[in-house]
Amino acid sequence: MKKIAVIGGDGTGPEVVSEGVKVLNAVSKRHDISLELLPMDINGERYLRTGDILTDQDLEQLNTSDAIYLGAIGHPDIQPGVLERGILLKLRFDLDQYINYRPVKLYPNVDSPIKHVTPEAIDYVVIRENTGGLYSGIGEFKEKNTPNEVATQAMVYTYKQVERCIRFAFETVKKRHQSTPWRGLSQDQVSKGMIGQLTLCGKTNVLTYVFDLWERVFHDVAKEYPTINTNYTHVDAVCVHMIERPEIFDVIVTSNMFGDIITDLAAVTQGGMGVAASGNINPDGVSMFEPIGGTAPLFTGKNEINPIAAISAAHLMLDHLGFNEAADHVESAKIKVIQQMKSMLAGKMGFKTTEIGNMICNEIYHMAHF
Repeated sequence: MKKIAVIGGDGTGPEVVSEGVKVLNAVSKRHDISLELLPMDINGERYLRTGDILTDQDLEQLNTSDAIYLGAIGHPDIQPGVLERGILLKLRFDLDQYINYRPVKLYPNVDSPIKHVTPEAIDYVVIRENTGGLYSGIGEFKEKNTPNEVATQAMVYTYKQVERCIRFAFETVKKRHQSTPWRGLSQDQVSKGMIGQLTLCGKTNVLTYVFDLWERVFHDVAKEYPTINTNYTHVDAVCVHMIERPEIFDVIVTSNMFGDIITDLAAVTQGGMGVAASGNINPDGVSMFEPIGGTAPLFTGKNEINPIAAISAAHLMLDHLGFNEAADHVESAKIKVIQQMKSMLAGKMGFKTTEIGNMICNEIYHMAHF
């Protein structure tokens, strides 16, 4: 039995999570898996009603769960940042979810704004450090609201934060290529036993202290993984390559702020926010899985939002919990349904939100091989 805390959240979050729950129930039945899904009322409406954002009772229940399945957080009547800091960032920090795991994959029949790109070219993972850097909240104002005002925000990293993130990234490369080497390697590299590639994304020429630390740790840990090719690329060049030649990437590891930026760009290249999902990972604790598209208030209640990203988040959660065959089943069923959709854009999919969830469940129940 695995206990899953389910937080629908705000806007279209409850709608897409509802379809993900359908899929979880279907695949659990098919694979004889025991999941206890525990709905939790954590969102903007509760904050407006009670003033509560994330209570000690909430955290206690979340800490006793095996994973968290989240829809979206954000409310148009609440100042931006209140819920995001009070829920999303607090969960990441309090539960020490120090990895943001973001697969970037272009599926067949999904349009990318990159002209002539094929699904084979966009298939990589970004590992973002998730609890340090500029997001630590270290900073101050001096002489605020005067002509002499100075605002400071510090990018702070410890050796431990950097080392555990980079090590997770190397392990991700190993897991991705357990049976087949990365196709971006040369024949000479394959013949030498290389299996994959890890790219460090940073800004060593400007952020000379922080990325000196990142680069030193990167090279130190790399000595333990001789079968993984390594390279370094400035963050601005990474953005260029994501558009011009995304096929050069296997796994990218980067800091919190840079990861936040490049993963949104990556999501657009793979077909948009309606497709992309992420995991906020604590390898030894409670991890959280979510679509990245936000609350999409213009589509709330219309049954027109794309649930594919939320269902992808369910797939990531199953894989993380060790239900690898069930996760593969969800992925295969999702791909089959994507082939029938007209678009990944909300309101243009050719099907209603609930219909897409039903179609994926139907594939799960009837698919013989996956």
